[in-house]
Amino acid sequence: MKIYKYLSLFFIALTLFSFSSCSNSRDEDDSQDTTPGNIQIKFENGFNNLGDIVLNQTIQTSSLGQKHNFSNLKYIVSNITLIDDNGNEFKYNENNPDKGAFIVDQADAVAGIVYLNLNGIPKNNYKKIRFGLGISQNAYLLGMDGQAEFWNRAKQKGMSWSWAAGYVFVKLEGKYGTGSPGTAFMNHTGNMGKVTDNNTPDLYREITLNFPTTARVTGQIRPSIHILADLNQFLSGDKALMLSSSNDMMMGSSQHLVDVTNNLTKMFKVDHVHND
Repeated sequence: MKIYKYLSLFFIALTLFSFSSCSNSRDEDDSQDTTPGNIQIKFENGFNNLGDIVLNQTIQTSSLGQKHNFSNLKYIVSNITLIDDNGNEFKYNENNPDKGAFIVDQADAVAGIVYLNLNGIPKNNYKKIRFGLGISQNAYLLGMDGQAEFWNRAKQKGMSWSWAAGYVFVKLEGKYGTGSPGTAFMNHTGNMGKVTDNNTPDLYREITLNFPTTARVTGQIRPSIHILADLNQFLSGDKALMLSSSNDMMMGSSQHLVDVTNNLTKMFKVDHVHND
């Protein structure tokens, strides 16, 4: 009986040792594997972080009691940066609109979601994301040669003026009113060319968001980052705004559109992260 007992203990110990060795080997292999991966960013445009916006249908009441809805809802996202546990940054095609800028268009949403796919992301554990709303002056001043592909995409999407004027950063169109939305509005934010030379405000903004859970990028894991955009911030943000005949057909960087831009920078939050 003692022999059987000792043999049983021996085999148990051998099994545990083998399992531990295999696990350590796998861990070492994983740590040595530096294969880059991919990441997906999902933008969901809604009101008060509830549900998606249906163009020409969903109606919102602003904090000042004004009704409004959207027939056109688009914005440019660029200069995406991922920040790891130690504060190190990976900048995805910084100031390179051809490869690193995207147009989030509600008309393209699938089940309320607009998908952006980023490739060639270094293996790492990421805790934050930063991105630009619009196109930076550094990118714009590269001229046509530095961003011809994205310029053509923006032009096709109605997200540009003439080259001298530049890009539309955010395009919001629809109707507004007191009892019901009946009067058309058009608010297009963006820089008018070289802001320094023209002495105009720079409406490009960068937004930093924390992840509720770590996004683990490996060659086998593609995290999906779900970002909610609360378009109630348009009129009901830090500065409550009213649409009227004085500002309902504005384009560029007037004070009203500066206020709109500042409100919209507060509309984003990361709802959750999937590591699939």
